Amino acid sequence: MNLMSLLVLSTILTIAIFMINLLMQSKPDMNKLSPYECGFDPFGSARSPMSIQFFLVAILFILFDLEIALLLPIPWSINTNSPNSTLTLAMTLIIVLTLGLLYEWLQGGLEWAE
Repeated sequence: MNLMSLLVLSTILTIAIFMINLLMQSKPDMNKLSPYECGFDPFGSARSPMSIQFFLVAILFILFDLEIALLLPIPWSINTNSPNSTLTLAMTLIIVLTLGLLYEWLQGGLEWAE
């Protein structure tokens, strides 16, 4: 497939998706018209207590998201450094995070119903 046919195909696909979007009927309901989609009442009290489990799951998500960012350079590090030291450090990071998650799980920190 050469460049010209790729450009023509992508242009046709873009125009088709745009036309489908224009032809679709929008049926807004109360939830779609709400200014917030986070599940909280926007007109309620701003001082209402939040669930600790919500924050715990959010922090765990951020922690494991950062773990992926720390593990991404491993293939490049294996080529430049000793593969044994790179894999030892990577496995140490994974084991520490797994043990922390296991500890949190066994302590009941991930339970929603109390």
